Amino acid sequence: RLEDLEELNELLKTAGGYELTRLVQNRDKVESGFYIGTGKLKELQLMIQALDANLVVFDDQLTGIQLKNLEEVLGIKVVDRTQLILDIFAQRALTREGKLQVELAQLKYLMPRLIGMGKQMSRTGGGIGTRGPGEKKLEIDRRRIRNKINDLENELKEVVKHRSEQRKSRKDTNIFHVCLVGYTNAGKSTLLNTLADANIYAMDQLFATLDPTTRKVALNSGKEILITDTVGFIKKLPHYLVEAFKSTLEEVIYADLLIHVVDISNSEYENQMAVVDSVLAEIGAVGNDMIVAYNKCDKVEGFDIIKANSNKKSNEIFISASNKIEMNSLLEIIEKQSSKGSSIVDLLIPYSEGSFLPLVHENGKIIKE
Repeated sequence: RLEDLEELNELLKTAGGYELTRLVQNRDKVESGFYIGTGKLKELQLMIQALDANLVVFDDQLTGIQLKNLEEVLGIKVVDRTQLILDIFAQRALTREGKLQVELAQLKYLMPRLIGMGKQMSRTGGGIGTRGPGEKKLEIDRRRIRNKINDLENELKEVVKHRSEQRKSRKDTNIFHVCLVGYTNAGKSTLLNTLADANIYAMDQLFATLDPTTRKVALNSGKEILITDTVGFIKKLPHYLVEAFKSTLEEVIYADLLIHVVDISNSEYENQMAVVDSVLAEIGAVGNDMIVAYNKCDKVEGFDIIKANSNKKSNEIFISASNKIEMNSLLEIIEKQSSKGSSIVDLLIPYSEGSFLPLVHENGKIIKE
């Protein structure tokens, strides 16, 4: 689809590449050896020579055999959509946790594709003509990768333990926790910057931020809450990439409230929402309370008419994070959600028990004293 290739182009630009041309083939099924048919393969060879290209990107996940065959025939580097996403993640990871998660995902991607990672490993498999140093080297490489994966998973277990302790500490203080979720480049970081008056890196590009960032935000009543910006989702996100980022995404599972930030100016926004819902279901965050914030409404032509005719639900709001449109209204909806489990009580505290007063002020909203 044209929209998928546009998104692939955005991924390529984010990774630091430049699109020279596109090649599309409609087939009933994928060609097992080269992914594309032999006719298209010859056409691709001619395009590479004519344009002096040095990289071919496929908008799908390739097998090790396909990668090996394509690179041998085309004579230049071939990457698939997953490798492109992993490359961007590797550039964006700044914290120790983020780097561990990216390395783990890269190794899990590499493991079944060792056969396609260089001619020195191409003598694999069983039977005549395949035994010898090539197979031995491949097995050594596989064993090393398995050991490294185990080491990384153990390190990440420590991170998960640390995160769960932080989470327990937050729960003990009874502070309300909100997580921003959404498709990549929907404007989550910009929204957190606006609400918290922060200075988090936010750019009009895919996966501008990778590591989760948490900031304290004051609601209109003065009550303080925590808001966390999480990694953006994207279609065809590999399962092991979601698995590698489980420790980060657990913040979403345990949040008191999710704000699903949607780029309503994108013609594909409904499909993007479906992708986000799918990933949330995969990580087990389906039953969480949620606000849907339709962002970048100022970029939609005739938006006032659309807004007037829309059947907006109580948990939906149209905003512009960059231009601070409807920020107060969003805070009011968050306030209502944060007070859902609350009740109004009259307390008579004797002077002799005055030490309880700070506890009441910290954990409740004082209406009258």
